[in-house]
Amino acid sequence: MQLYNSLTHKKEEFYTNEPGKVKIYTCGPTVYHFAHIGNLRTYIMEDVLVRYLGFLGYDVLRVMNITDVGHLSSDADTGEDKMLKGAKREHKTVMEIADFYTKAFFSDADKLNIKRPDVTQPATGCITEFIDMISALLEKGYAYQAGGNVYFDTSKLDKYYVFGEHDAEDLEVGVRDGVEADGNKRNKADFVLWFTKSKFEDQELKWDSPWGYGYPGWHIECSAISLKYCGEYLDIHCGGIDNQFPHHTNEIAQSESYLGHKWCNFWFHVLHLNTASGKMSKSSGKFLTLSVLEEQGIDPLAYRYFCLNSHYRKNLVYSEEALENAAKAYKKLRQRCAALKDEGEISAEALEGFRSKFKEALDNDMNTSLALTAVYDVLKADENDATKRAAVADMDTVLCLDLLTPYPEEKKEEEEGDPAILAKIAERAAAKKAKDYARADAIRAELAAEGITLIDTPQGTTYKRG
Repeated sequence: MQLYNSLTHKKEEFYTNEPGKVKIYTCGPTVYHFAHIGNLRTYIMEDVLVRYLGFLGYDVLRVMNITDVGHLSSDADTGEDKMLKGAKREHKTVMEIADFYTKAFFSDADKLNIKRPDVTQPATGCITEFIDMISALLEKGYAYQAGGNVYFDTSKLDKYYVFGEHDAEDLEVGVRDGVEADGNKRNKADFVLWFTKSKFEDQELKWDSPWGYGYPGWHIECSAISLKYCGEYLDIHCGGIDNQFPHHTNEIAQSESYLGHKWCNFWFHVLHLNTASGKMSKSSGKFLTLSVLEEQGIDPLAYRYFCLNSHYRKNLVYSEEALENAAKAYKKLRQRCAALKDEGEISAEALEGFRSKFKEALDNDMNTSLALTAVYDVLKADENDATKRAAVADMDTVLCLDLLTPYPEEKKEEEEGDPAILAKIAERAAAKKAKDYARADAIRAELAAEGITLIDTPQGTTYKRG
């Protein structure tokens, strides 16, 4: 198996620290809002990687964090905590926000057949581990205190910009314009490990520490959580390409300084889902979520199929037309596969040939598009249905498109409306008119939790159950 390593910028033959075992760490969501479909593309592609490693016979341990504190709105360790921002937006506590959007994230993941990690750890549950790691970095001379905060000292490293030869001046305060430099830093690239002082004083979540009452920086959580559950040696670290700098760069800096040796073998980065106007983002206040796609009549697994048709290291351009075409193709594929009869004797030779073509595609840096082609080749092959059905079942353990499950018949819309649901629909319409998209999304999510899907049409909003 050849896997592209973002750290070395080349494909490498995959290897592990322990024979037959793979330890994977995934950067999880910051649960201050719904995940948009660009976020979900990353988790879909990571899911295929995890499933394929299992397909190859590896014993896979996958760990994922939940960021419920400490992720600031600027890459330069300044600005407002995203969790606090979400709490203010919806007039709830930070933990209420975290609980609601964590459940929403996993609801989306379930609809997309994304396997849940073996370990899911909220950041707020590992404060002791963060403090212990920061204390060790201070003792080793890799960190310092200034202005009430604790900073990592990047000048102590032989090489900080490990993913590329960046211009330090261009990256001095992160990747965003209009960000003020932090005067407490000894070096422009230093980053915060623990805050007791920041530009806002209403941070809801704080803990006692040797350096004062405060809260952790964003970067320390992934290192400490990975070390807690995966140990000193990590095989694969996954995440979106936007995490490469500064988040993953900082993870490597603090982890290897703490450990005194190389930490992670492979870095697996998924590129962006773009719209015609650029990268999908939550900053506009309105963005595409899986629930929005469902309202448009798109099966969540059709979106998974859409993502699998593109390589994870290429930007994927979203348009309604492209997704609708993918949805039609997915429906036809699933109908053809599900129609295969379990009749005849399975040809072991043919089955091995199909499996070999499938493996050849995914062994080449997870080429999911060619893996789908292998499924179509099965359907076109001159073999009986039983052999084809067995081959599709084998491949679908990785692709997870429910290919052998009959495609559901379209349900008729409700003839008579439930007054309570109609009231919610009216409330949502009023929220959208007032541009309170957060409330509108929350109403949709509340109804979805009850098994009710809203359908927006030019004539208004209707709904269906199930």
